[in-house]
Amino acid sequence: MKQKSSVPDYKKKLVKEIEELVLKYPVVAIVDLTSMPSPQLQKMRQVLRNNVSIYVVNKRLIGFALENLASRKQGIEKLYDFTKNTIPALLFTSKNPFDLYRDLKKSKTSAAAKPGQIAPKDIVIPEGPTPFAPGPIIGELGQFGIKTSVEGGKIAVKQDKVIVKEGEVITDAVAALMGKFGMKPIEIGLNLVAAYESGIIYNKKILDVDETVYKEMIMKSHLDAFKLAYSIKYSTQDTLKLWIANMQRDSLGLALKLNISNNETIKFLLSKAEAEASSINSQTESWLGGNYDGICLRSHVITQGWTQSW
Repeated sequence: MKQKSSVPDYKKKLVKEIEELVLKYPVVAIVDLTSMPSPQLQKMRQVLRNNVSIYVVNKRLIGFALENLASRKQGIEKLYDFTKNTIPALLFTSKNPFDLYRDLKKSKTSAAAKPGQIAPKDIVIPEGPTPFAPGPIIGELGQFGIKTSVEGGKIAVKQDKVIVKEGEVITDAVAALMGKFGMKPIEIGLNLVAAYESGIIYNKKILDVDETVYKEMIMKSHLDAFKLAYSIKYSTQDTLKLWIANMQRDSLGLALKLNISNNETIKFLLSKAEAEASSINSQTESWLGGNYDGICLRSHVITQGWTQSW
């Protein structure tokens, strides 16, 4: 895409402004304004004004500006490819692309679908009960291939049914059906298509991540790495802590087995001696029927005598 000399001065000025913003901000994103009402766009500008700059400009001018900067910002010109099939706007920010996508996604609101709109995802009539009483609507649902039955005096959908696939145009009939089910599949907000940062372009499928799933994956990877390091006796800060703890436990067990007295084993050995003394005392009293006063073994006497000997 070559910039021609016949381009009006005001357009050249707009291109220059875009170039300056692209160089100023580390993150440049393409957002799609399709189906974005003007009042909502103005509201989004107010919400994002402290962290994000939104620049609405002609698609061709975006292409001129990005190509002009190809030698100064590696790979930035490829961002233009994501303007296809969109009403694009440029978004400039210092935010991480993933945080930006998450914030924009949270700011969206749901709305009913209108005929002629593009389905943002597969739209499904879910399995389960409906509020509809048996009647003509059974035939209407059947036209969409929706299998139904009557349960408890109400119509029930027997299995999930996709009524329009992602990217398809929503027809009058589909829009009317979704209205009856109270479905609001259209998200109103800034639809981030792709974001550029440090020579890398992230599309929305990469940016739309489930943080919980990734945290679980990272935790599992950490645990697997720890198990591997421990099994092959690879020294790390974490494995050394466990080895030392296990060696302390094993040495304590061996010392107790050999009746070796030290500051760690003494409390266990005393408890063991007291238990044994108590057992002997009980057995002796049982043997003598509790009538022999000359023999009287008490656990604390044995314990004290053993302690003094030690």
